[in-house]
Amino acid sequence: MVGVPESHTGWTFITSHARVLAAIADNPNVRVRDIAAHCRLTERAVARIIADLEQDGYLSHTRDGRTNTYRIEPDKVLRHPAEAGLAVASLLSLLVQDETERVSKPVAQQQHLVNAQGHESARRRARAASASKPSDQTARKCP
Repeated sequence: MVGVPESHTGWTFITSHARVLAAIADNPNVRVRDIAAHCRLTERAVARIIADLEQDGYLSHTRDGRTNTYRIEPDKVLRHPAEAGLAVASLLSLLVQDETERVSKPVAQQQHLVNAQGHESARRRARAASASKPSDQTARKCP
């Protein structure tokens, strides 16, 4: 898979099951090895997650030679009571994007945010500097 993220410590918003499902939604013929690398999991963990998803009916696969082709059940309802009534398709619509959007859009959005914050910080610094510095006229009057 393209664009493997750097490692991360601490908690995250998305579970490993959701990450694996999103990786499969991106590419139904993806290898377990590639999912593991992308999701920063072991191949054994990915295989276990796939087995969980298949056991509960969220995922199925067909084997063609050495290749698995996965099929996600988009209408299957999410498991947790807090998400009662939400389908897998709703979750995946948030997680899966066109590859070009995934690579370029977050960077562009982050840059826009940084620029906006930078402009605001520059304005604050300019106001603070003008308030603390004497004006040109005051500086000329002083010997």
